[in-house]
Amino acid sequence: MNPSKSSDAGRWALVTGASSGIGAGFARQLAGRGWNVILVARRRDRLEELASTLERQHGIRTLVLARDLSEAGAADDIWIRTRDAGCDVHLLVNNAGLSHSSRVEETDVARVEQLLEVNIVALTGLTYRFLPSMLARKSGGIINVASTLAFQPAAYVGAYAASKAYVLHFSEALWTECRDHGVTVTALCPGTTETELFDAAGMDDWLRRRSSQRPETVVAAALDGHERQRSIVVPGLRNRLAAQMYRLLPRRMLLSLTQRLFTPTGEPRAGSGFLT
Repeated sequence: MNPSKSSDAGRWALVTGASSGIGAGFARQLAGRGWNVILVARRRDRLEELASTLERQHGIRTLVLARDLSEAGAADDIWIRTRDAGCDVHLLVNNAGLSHSSRVEETDVARVEQLLEVNIVALTGLTYRFLPSMLARKSGGIINVASTLAFQPAAYVGAYAASKAYVLHFSEALWTECRDHGVTVTALCPGTTETELFDAAGMDDWLRRRSSQRPETVVAAALDGHERQRSIVVPGLRNRLAAQMYRLLPRRMLLSLTQRLFTPTGEPRAGSGFLT
């Protein structure tokens, strides 16, 4: 499945977490290539504003589905509503995600459980609901957004890093299963990207202290890698080198490094921390 082919114009792509950051970037670039887009997020006002802009600028169709992916049954509800609207999804972008940074004794357990619902349960549920029809038609693709933290454990963001390791391994396994059936499953593993993730996780100064990539750069790399049927896309040379380094360092050294990097410097903000 090649997202840049003119034959894909008019097909439907579903993007979760589409109200900001990388998700909105996917929606814009796919619409620019002629894809109709299904926009999924909690914030209906942002989705409707984006949908109106994309329809006006690119002449494509949109479907807005305001949904909280941490709620039970979210994936099934999205699948049913998409099917009932007559939208045959050829590309699924599981981008929605949560992060949480804290010391163990200060951890908001409910937020961590929400993180797992969004990053793992909803992503898995959407994948298994939309993938069978892609395999049946021998055409389609899925991009699951992981992180460079998928390659390592990380102190103070342990649940987040572990959830992204799940996304990486899950996607690689499905890539193997689906590659001979005309379907590509790609794990996107961005490094630090200019999104709302860090404020939402209580890591307010992270972007100010580190180099980062723009969401549009990450999205362009993801679509290019997916087009090339890659199982993993790590945007940026520095991030690719770091991902390899994480695999080679002694585990104790790696864990000590993450402890220094991710020690919380402020209190997590009130609110859900959702990136949807």
